[in-house]
Amino acid sequence: MIVPPSHQDAPITAGKSRPAPLLSESPILSLSGISKSFAGVQALEDVAITLYPGLVTAVIGENGAGKSTLVKILTGIHQPDAGKIYLDGQNVTFPSPRDAAIAGITAIHQETVLFEELSVAENIFIGHAPKTKLGLIDRQQTFVKARKILADIGAKIDPRLTLKELGIANKHLVAIARALSIDARLVIMDEPTAALSYQEIKETFTLITRLKASGKAILFIGHKFEEIFQVADNYTVLRDGRKVGAGRIADVTENQLVQQMVGRPVNQVYPKRQSNKGPVIMSVTDYAHPTAFEDISFHIHQGEILGFYGLVGAGRSEIMQCLFGLSKAKSGQLAINQQPVRIVSPKAAIKHGIAYVPEDRGQQGIIRDLPIYQNVALPSLAQTSKWGFLNLYNELQLTRTYAQRLDLRAAALDQPTIALSGGNQQKVVLAKWLATKPHVLILDEPTKGIDVGSKAAVHQFMAELVAEGLAIIMVSSEIPEVLGMSDRVIVMREGLIVNSFDNQALTPEHLISAAAGIGAGAN
Repeated sequence: MIVPPSHQDAPITAGKSRPAPLLSESPILSLSGISKSFAGVQALEDVAITLYPGLVTAVIGENGAGKSTLVKILTGIHQPDAGKIYLDGQNVTFPSPRDAAIAGITAIHQETVLFEELSVAENIFIGHAPKTKLGLIDRQQTFVKARKILADIGAKIDPRLTLKELGIANKHLVAIARALSIDARLVIMDEPTAALSYQEIKETFTLITRLKASGKAILFIGHKFEEIFQVADNYTVLRDGRKVGAGRIADVTENQLVQQMVGRPVNQVYPKRQSNKGPVIMSVTDYAHPTAFEDISFHIHQGEILGFYGLVGAGRSEIMQCLFGLSKAKSGQLAINQQPVRIVSPKAAIKHGIAYVPEDRGQQGIIRDLPIYQNVALPSLAQTSKWGFLNLYNELQLTRTYAQRLDLRAAALDQPTIALSGGNQQKVVLAKWLATKPHVLILDEPTKGIDVGSKAAVHQFMAELVAEGLAIIMVSSEIPEVLGMSDRVIVMREGLIVNSFDNQALTPEHLISAAAGIGAGAN
């Protein structure tokens, strides 16, 4: 028997442009008891949400709160471990993204893959273009339908143009048209304004108004509170994968939302350590990038952990990639031990004592099919090879030294790295870069996706390294980690440093308020 979803989470009144739905009005889609875990890490737990036609529901939460997992479940990319999805009161499943699209669910992401050499119309209908009776693509109908969709969203774009002829703003409109090219009933907008100008954001809000008026349900995911309060009718707050609040946006304040987002205790014991700062080892002055950040200046001492906090799109990782030579700054100066240096490649960064542990260890930190010892030895081949030939003994000795120090749990050092747990893979990445004997170690989300025990081991090792005089820059989206490990914290928003705090009486509210541009937290 199909049981219709409960209306306990249903909003009682609406937002700004539509009357509140009555309890007798049917929601388009409801989630009940949704849970999902990955390799033992709980991404979502017992989450419920109800989405009504003509209303915008904002899903709010810190990085890692479970928002992206929720979107992937709604769009058929992931399957929930538990819970039910109801569409028009009927219990349904979405085994694939195609099934979700057929059901009328579409997503507009911050970054959508488009094809520069194809026409606008071909980009809009790629994978589901109109067909002739013979089963061939009906190009004429493709252009006709593309023109109509573009007109519906107010985009004055010739669908016959190739995508590479358009500017960034119009490419974004093509991505929106592509998402709406199915007969969408639920439109998910995942950080849709992150890379847009003020005028483009206004146009996106106009589009949202049109979508609401046509009776579509909208799930809006964003970090900018001013946008959430402008477009949303209702809200749901996620924290650590659980729903911790929901209601009408008109009945809540920014500070109340912040409290719901971060209102958890620091539930992990962080290693006690005494600050033993030495001289400034690295300074960055007026660093700027063509698109990601500007006017970045900071310094770090020996024996110090400098935390970087910010929301999605703040520019933190982009700065670290520039410091390591993975991308190029357009201006600014970098000094090591008060001597100006120029970092044009990772090789140059390693030479000057900078190491970088990336956020995505699977794609950027390790070569998964190589054995552990080869991964660890890769950046240190100059010291392990002999007369230009690889030396297996030296590679194993180097790896064994850091494997023991990091308590790496593996059957053997020639075991494929992909066979390790997430925590042990992270230890391989740490070993790989520590073997280069850096002076400054950049850790980008060092404990992302690893279990509590491995987190504690990484934190303890960080404390030992700074006690030995190493300087650590830690980029983290986990507020307890930032507060528990940092000596100082720099907060970024939209490519700028907006505040810097000494970690004395620092609270989660200070960080999230600065990152979101709220009240006294932001400069």
